[in-house]
Amino acid sequence: MTHFPQPHRGMGAFLVLLLLGACVPMKSARVASVALTLEDVARAAARQNDPELVRAGTPAFLMLIEGLLEAYPDNQQLHLAACQAYASHAASLPLQAGASTRMQALFLKARHHGHRSLPHDSGSRFAAAAADDMESFKSLLREYKPEDVPALFWTTAAWGGWIGASQGRPEALADLPALEAAMQRTLELDESYHHGGPHLLMAVYLSSKPPVSDRQLAEARKHFDRAFELGGDQALSARVLFAEHYARGMRDRELYESTLKSVLETPDRPGSDLTLANALARERARMLLERTKEYFDGPS
Repeated sequence: MTHFPQPHRGMGAFLVLLLLGACVPMKSARVASVALTLEDVARAAARQNDPELVRAGTPAFLMLIEGLLEAYPDNQQLHLAACQAYASHAASLPLQAGASTRMQALFLKARHHGHRSLPHDSGSRFAAAAADDMESFKSLLREYKPEDVPALFWTTAAWGGWIGASQGRPEALADLPALEAAMQRTLELDESYHHGGPHLLMAVYLSSKPPVSDRQLAEARKHFDRAFELGGDQALSARVLFAEHYARGMRDRELYESTLKSVLETPDRPGSDLTLANALARERARMLLERTKEYFDGPS
């Protein structure tokens, strides 16, 4: 299976980190002061139009969060921030030879922190139930409430990213039913979270899950359309995902090219919190357009 949901493909740029602020408990003035800067760093990253600059700075940010977790090892908000940060960094890596191994490792770290961010002391139960049987796992998922959506959504996104980067490994493919159940529960709880993110994850999943059928693609189109309704027309990443997964799956070259070109033609909005996400979406759109012949005509 190729191009399975990876957060930057499925959701654009997941480099807009969770705003922590007062959610971080005070242990010492020095550490708390650093924790309170995370919101400002996240906002600055979101408004940056240079993806390479953000990629270069992200490892230092990851080490900052890991340092805070040394002080607050049970803080769920910090684990959620770590989940987002690791998944964001993995998803922002350029596609090139050998990148998948690095992405797998980063997504695994993200998933680990995602489990630690889950409520009801359910992180270890989540992993165990997902590996056990579907009824146990679905029973656990029913415990989650709307306020648990951020942790469940980002954990699911990191999980899907790891599966996508694993390039069809049997242990990754075995997780697909549980992943789909977690996606469905997130949709039930809050379909609008993160600009319709749960619909985008499900749309990419349905467009990619083998064997891809016309029925799956039709259902994926419904989720894409709903994500567009909820996210508006300013989040370019949704359009990139639509071209990459739906248009390509339908073998509709005209739709594929016109959608990606529309991404490149959409004017930037300086100072927007979507600046970085849209810069990454344009970067991805250019790469996909360069591969049009490869994807639709096969090797020359």
